[in-house]
Amino acid sequence: MREYLQSIFEKPCFTKPWKPISRPEIVAWLVFYVGFMVYAFNAHGAGLFIDAANMVVHEGGHNLFRWFGATLCLWGGTLLQWLVPFLLAIYFFSQRQVAGFVFCAFFFFENWLYTATYMADARAMELPLVTTGDPDFAEHDFHAIFTSLGFLDHDTQIAAVVRTLGWIGMLAVVGWLAFRLRAVEAESAPAATFPPPAIPLVQRYPGKPRPTVAAQVSNANPAQLAPKPDPGK
Repeated sequence: MREYLQSIFEKPCFTKPWKPISRPEIVAWLVFYVGFMVYAFNAHGAGLFIDAANMVVHEGGHNLFRWFGATLCLWGGTLLQWLVPFLLAIYFFSQRQVAGFVFCAFFFFENWLYTATYMADARAMELPLVTTGDPDFAEHDFHAIFTSLGFLDHDTQIAAVVRTLGWIGMLAVVGWLAFRLRAVEAESAPAATFPPPAIPLVQRYPGKPRPTVAAQVSNANPAQLAPKPDPGK
């Protein structure tokens, strides 16, 4: 994974232009993201429909990191839940694909809302627990994590900070997409045209070309070019 990340950032992806995306496509995505944020705001911290997918990745993280010890197994659900959209966002960023990058970045930060809800329940433990193993051995991740760190009494404060950062991230991603809409409109706007320069009268009304001064001098009579005597001498 480290070599993959290094290969991404070694490439001059920051200097490459974004792949083109149409204005109607950006508008449709903006409507979707704004509608989703309204839906998430009205949920007031309750579960969202996308959290079913987040939960699947979360439980997969426990099974994956179980091979690295009990501590990583405990943290692994949240780690994989955040790593999947984050790494996908990096990939689409390196490919300069606007829609894919924004989608993965947006739902990376949306995962923070899901995590914040889980954190806030550390002391109350009212949320139903889901596990891929024996339900008799299921434990609340953040009850165990905060207890080991000595932060159990601050579960709701930590959750509020995580939730706020998630909202800031989602708003920032949508704002960046709106900025891309302005960039697309500027690129598609017709270039300013200026009237052609005025045509000189000589070109508008062509006639017999006037001789130049040098030609007049060369064609003049030598007697005419001689200096005239001073009548006062």
